[in-house]
Amino acid sequence: FCTPCLQECLKPKKPVCGVCRSTLSAGSRALDLEKQIETTETTCNGCNKKMYLSKMRSHAASCSKYQNYIMEGVKAVTKEPLHNTRSFPNRFTFPCPYCSEKNFDQEGLVEHCKALHSMDAKQVVCPICASMPWGDPNYRSANFMEHLQRRHRFSYDTFVVGDYDADEDDMMAQVLMRSLRDK
Repeated sequence: FCTPCLQECLKPKKPVCGVCRSTLSAGSRALDLEKQIETTETTCNGCNKKMYLSKMRSHAASCSKYQNYIMEGVKAVTKEPLHNTRSFPNRFTFPCPYCSEKNFDQEGLVEHCKALHSMDAKQVVCPICASMPWGDPNYRSANFMEHLQRRHRFSYDTFVVGDYDADEDDMMAQVLMRSLRDK
């Protein structure tokens, strides 16, 4: 995980695993995993330089050939060019569907609704879901508070790296093709 993704997983009061969503608990560090990362060699897919996995993140940040390699993959799975950003809905801040107070991030909206609207039974449209490509802006949740608790315990941005318009089938085919090519 990159640091921002890991931080998203650790944000909730009960932190969860970014892969399986199981609850994380405080405890000892995964020393065996740390050792494996420190001793496993890999090759940069951009410049072919060999290094340990523990050094790959800092290398990738400064390797222009690696950045080009990543962008090739992004371009291969994007449906349309990313030139018109005004057509993208705002997926970072949301209004409260009960009182219309604005500019909540996802976690803030959940906390706001729990604090001020937990007893409100009015059926409302989830502004988070409505902002997603698959979301129905007219669907009214019968129990919005339960919906928030179940559906929005984590941020979609944790799992979708900014490109909601990438075709999932194309993305999987590209990943498989690249994994075979990359050894």
